[in-house]
Amino acid sequence: MKFGLLYGAQLPRPWTEDSEYRLFHDMLAEIELADRLGFDHVWCPEHHFLEEYSHMSGPEVFLGAVSQRTSRIRIGHAIALMPPGFNPTARIAERIATLDLLSGGRVEFGTGESTTPTELEGFGVERAVKRDQWAEAVDAVARMFVEEPFAGYEGKYVSAPVRNVLPKTRQKPHPPMWMACGNRDAIRLAAAKGLGALNFSFFGPAETKKWVDAYYEGIESADCVPAGFAVNAQVAATIPMFCHQDEATAVERGADGVQFFNFGLGFYAGFGAAAPGRTRLWETFQRDRDRYGMGRAAFGKPGMPLGNPARGAVGTPEQIRRFLRQHEEAGLDQAIFLVQGGGTRHEHVCESLELFAREVMPEFKERHERAEQAKAARLRPALDAALARREPPRTADPAYVIPARSPNPAP
Repeated sequence: MKFGLLYGAQLPRPWTEDSEYRLFHDMLAEIELADRLGFDHVWCPEHHFLEEYSHMSGPEVFLGAVSQRTSRIRIGHAIALMPPGFNPTARIAERIATLDLLSGGRVEFGTGESTTPTELEGFGVERAVKRDQWAEAVDAVARMFVEEPFAGYEGKYVSAPVRNVLPKTRQKPHPPMWMACGNRDAIRLAAAKGLGALNFSFFGPAETKKWVDAYYEGIESADCVPAGFAVNAQVAATIPMFCHQDEATAVERGADGVQFFNFGLGFYAGFGAAAPGRTRLWETFQRDRDRYGMGRAAFGKPGMPLGNPARGAVGTPEQIRRFLRQHEEAGLDQAIFLVQGGGTRHEHVCESLELFAREVMPEFKERHERAEQAKAARLRPALDAALARREPPRTADPAYVIPARSPNPAP
């Protein structure tokens, strides 16, 4: 099992003039530390207008900075919002390829649609058709990565002429592609399209096993027709994590960030009425958290083995080690740790990462390579068969030219 970190740029009010500046530079410092400590991935989502919950509206810019301050950690754009109302399709291909070049081929390309009315309505994206828009955009972007020139696209939602989409990615045929998954149907769709499954909800090991089994059943079935030109057979799940030698201190430092993450998502996705510029999400959370089952009591009694999905891996190194072994046994390929949430202090995050890397990570690293080799051997026939079902890259009409608009050259 590999280990990633999720950074959504949460920033509870009250704000000062330099709050966002300090937040972004603290996150860069933490990711630089994680790179040195041996964490495998960093993931940054794309969100818009979600005050306090996420100020990560330009992840491709932030991750460009990450690429220059790190040397080995994989850089996950998770997720790029694919409906064209959010991002013109060619612009996604261009940005991902640029980031892949800047990072020396370390990009992981996560795709998705968004769920909140604040974002969907803000960009004029209709909820009823966002999945269909996602599917067309994913297909088109994959072709833009590999076709030279891109042979054009005429779908219901994505329309693009023949063009040579540049630059091309360093990784060939393209970076590993993923899909955000929030339910069992989505994970089956990710498998059917040969995409890695990114789960941003919190589940215990038993539920993780159900997701993993359903996913790999789909990957190995005849229904798998890759959306890209390579299959990325992986399941990753988000797990809250805060590590300290004293359990009470781990809970004290980590609980509010974990629960604020859940509360904020629920607020913007459903039960909240956001007032742009006037929303006080942190105040609302503090006032209503018990009503939504997000008080400290939800983290369970001290000394008990970890198992509550809402608490995740918040505890001592030994508690976390035992909890993660269960996810490893369930077949999870990557645990993505939520470490930056609510008002969690930068120095506490750094201490937690260092302790985890020193006392928990090594045994999992030792087992991972052998497990990956065995999985690759098991899946190879299925992956080869899936890729054989995928339509190959197209060749553009060699006679196509972009028509001249003026008979005389510009002066």
